Amino acid sequence: MPTTAAPIDPFGRAITYLRLSVTDRCNLRCRYCIDEATRFLPRAELLSREELETAARACVALGIRKIRVTGGEPLLRRGVLGLLGRLGALPGLDELALTTNGTELPRYAEALRAAGVQRVNISLDSLDPARFRRITGNGRLERVLEGVEAARGAGFERLKLNAVADAQRRGELLALVDYAAARDLDISFIEPMPLGPAGREAGGAPSAEAVRRAIAAAYPLAPTAEGTGGPSRYYRIRGSGTRIGLIAPRSEGFCAACNRLRLTAAGALLPCLGHAEAVDLRAVLRGAPGDTEALHAAIRTAVARKPPRHDFSAPAAAPAPIHPMSLVGG
Repeated sequence: MPTTAAPIDPFGRAITYLRLSVTDRCNLRCRYCIDEATRFLPRAELLSREELETAARACVALGIRKIRVTGGEPLLRRGVLGLLGRLGALPGLDELALTTNGTELPRYAEALRAAGVQRVNISLDSLDPARFRRITGNGRLERVLEGVEAARGAGFERLKLNAVADAQRRGELLALVDYAAARDLDISFIEPMPLGPAGREAGGAPSAEAVRRAIAAAYPLAPTAEGTGGPSRYYRIRGSGTRIGLIAPRSEGFCAACNRLRLTAAGALLPCLGHAEAVDLRAVLRGAPGDTEALHAAIRTAVARKPPRHDFSAPAAAPAPIHPMSLVGG
């Protein structure tokens, strides 16, 4: 099958990456994602597995080359392994990845690899059990660490930890790096976005550059042009296989190289996380089932509406979440 050229947005960026949220449900309550006001949608409002596959297939037909499956917690979605197997078999798709909180990996790591998942990102914001419980709303750190070990044994091409760099955890940065380096894992530190439950706290969090300086004081870091198709700026620990990723939506921005669309579990196709603009793929999937041209046209519309940059430049404003983070998947 010939490779379709990636769609190009109005600012010359090739759109090659789809983040596909398969559920808004999660078994943790991380404070930067879910708060007491969060309400999960009725299941009828979520895309079915068949609709998710149809949307992903259409995106790949138009030139998307990487899909990252997210949630909520994606492994809570019933039938997700079958869906992943079908996504991994899509002609033209170069990479199928997954982001998870790690709690379900002890059960599913081997099956995920067999389904065709190549890379896994695991959220891990603290190695202190008490602080982990506070951040995640009573999550069990030991369960996530069991998940990391299960994933290490499953043979994925690469594993990466994701940690939100907040003001309460500056002293833990090196402990997380130590943990990753000892296991030959990559780790990315993410500036909290000024959206949602943690929006008002974002301004007090360390910048990506402050995180880099703290790590560089303990580890010899070398810049690298390596990437994973996302917004991370990477440094390699000299003499190690571990890469340190820095994601800086607030202090630096990465919009000039943005290559992604996001499809929420409810079918809203987002050109940008920082804007309310969305194209309703659910309406197309249910209003004109089987109409491939209508679906392709809707996806092209989302690409054409992609803005030049996000609106995360004023963290003090702490805008309300445009689309709930639990629904978008980050």
